Amino acid sequence: MKSRPTPALAATVTSVCALAALALTSCATPAPSADTAARNGGTLVYATGDAEPACLDPHVGGNYPQALVATQYLEPLVGRDASGAMQPWLAEAWEVSDDGLTWDFTLKGDVTFTDGTPFDAAAVKANIEHLQDPETQSSTGFIATTKVERVEVVDATHARFHLSAPDSALVESLSQPWTAMQSPAGIARGMEANCQAPIGTGPFIVESWEPQQRVTLVRNNDYATPGPEASHEGPAFIDRIEWRFIPDAATRQAALASGEVNVIDNPLPSDIAAAETAGIGHINAPRPGSVNRIELNSGQAPFDDQRVREAFVKSADPGPGIAALFQGAAEQSFSPLASTEPTAVGDESLFQTDAKAAAQLLDEAGWKPGSDGVRTKDGKRLTVRFPVSTNQSTAAEQSLFEQIQANTAQVGFDVQLEPVDLPTWHERLGSKSYEAVSAPYSKVGPDVLRILYHSSGITPAPSGYFANHAMLQDPEIDRILTEASSTNPGEQRDALYADAQQRILASYVLLPLYDQQNHFLTNNVEGVVTLGTVGTPTFINAQLTAG
Repeated sequence: MKSRPTPALAATVTSVCALAALALTSCATPAPSADTAARNGGTLVYATGDAEPACLDPHVGGNYPQALVATQYLEPLVGRDASGAMQPWLAEAWEVSDDGLTWDFTLKGDVTFTDGTPFDAAAVKANIEHLQDPETQSSTGFIATTKVERVEVVDATHARFHLSAPDSALVESLSQPWTAMQSPAGIARGMEANCQAPIGTGPFIVESWEPQQRVTLVRNNDYATPGPEASHEGPAFIDRIEWRFIPDAATRQAALASGEVNVIDNPLPSDIAAAETAGIGHINAPRPGSVNRIELNSGQAPFDDQRVREAFVKSADPGPGIAALFQGAAEQSFSPLASTEPTAVGDESLFQTDAKAAAQLLDEAGWKPGSDGVRTKDGKRLTVRFPVSTNQSTAAEQSLFEQIQANTAQVGFDVQLEPVDLPTWHERLGSKSYEAVSAPYSKVGPDVLRILYHSSGITPAPSGYFANHAMLQDPEIDRILTEASSTNPGEQRDALYADAQQRILASYVLLPLYDQQNHFLTNNVEGVVTLGTVGTPTFINAQLTAG
């Protein structure tokens, strides 16, 4: 049976000059004007505000900053086009057995990694084993391939995946940068060498990495594996990419406006709003999977009591803050899934602000107002530790958290925001030293619900990361998500995911906020597109233009 993964909506594309029609790409920069001359060659400068990766190999760990840069040099087995349909990439075709336990992938022939190592079924097997090896310390890729028992090398262009249980999301999982293919010879060098310069089949090659400064990428002149976003055969137009790490948003914006930089990510909402009048291009490509949200740790007090969770949600009132702080760049969500996922289900009624009802719920739960306004129970204060990763949360989001802190204080919560760097943030989560957390998680398709809310998600991956930060343990939700994972895409699976979402929302373990923001501003460049899977930019079509 040929696989038919559920399509997801293509990333929304907005040009501040005009709305562009989409053909092969999921997102694109504006077309050049008549007086703008595109040219081949040159160095494109990209400035990122995301955290600098500790390792350029996205198999290790597996976060979004890694995916951003790895998209330039690593490629997955499959992709997704602008319509949301899964498409061939390094794999030409795939079939799944009737029992869902065997997947056969037919690979492109005569493909080599940039070190000359053949891309073949043995390479696919080596990559899956690398993801699953505890020594790799993978999180995202490890979680995505947990049902793969082994990969059989049928012949050079045929890889057979044997699963422990049906996985209707396997193709979606294999479309992500965190499961992209790498040279087995490169992997064999060991983690340290591979972290410095992973070897793929992509349009660019890692030339050097200067920590806290830049990664330099050079064109792969032998590139021959264009994915769904490519508008042409053959290598990229530009010669090089200088991938700079510039944490300060104002500095990134100034460099873009001056022409020193061609593309930036994580712009300020005010800069997005002002882009049109400044002649700056804007790409809006929300990340797939989950929304940005606050998750409440139901595994320990005080949020082990649903009444307390509901009281927090009813008093948080994030809507006005989202509208004011994001200036139209984000809209409030009422679903655990991103708006880019067709199976997303929301329930606005559950998230209506009602401070009076919140106070009554806390009274019923035994939390009494204290002399300083903070409620207490059995001598303990109603404290909510909320570690915030300054590498992942933008300034606008951190301001939103401060507003939620003030709003919930009105009914007696003592929310303690703790701005920390990414390693410390991971330590807080690993030691369960939190009652609330905002933890973005990107994955193609609705199976992200199983990763985030099935009780198995409490068990850490080899990296130590676990995804079920809400510590939700509900046997019925587990059953539904397990069944959905084993059901072929279609109406039955959609209904299961809808049921699961409704139950998850009704448990009040999360407060949805908005789609995971993914905005890019461009200057003096055309043809920048983003993957139809995870919204990361690719520069296969990019051409520099005269300023």
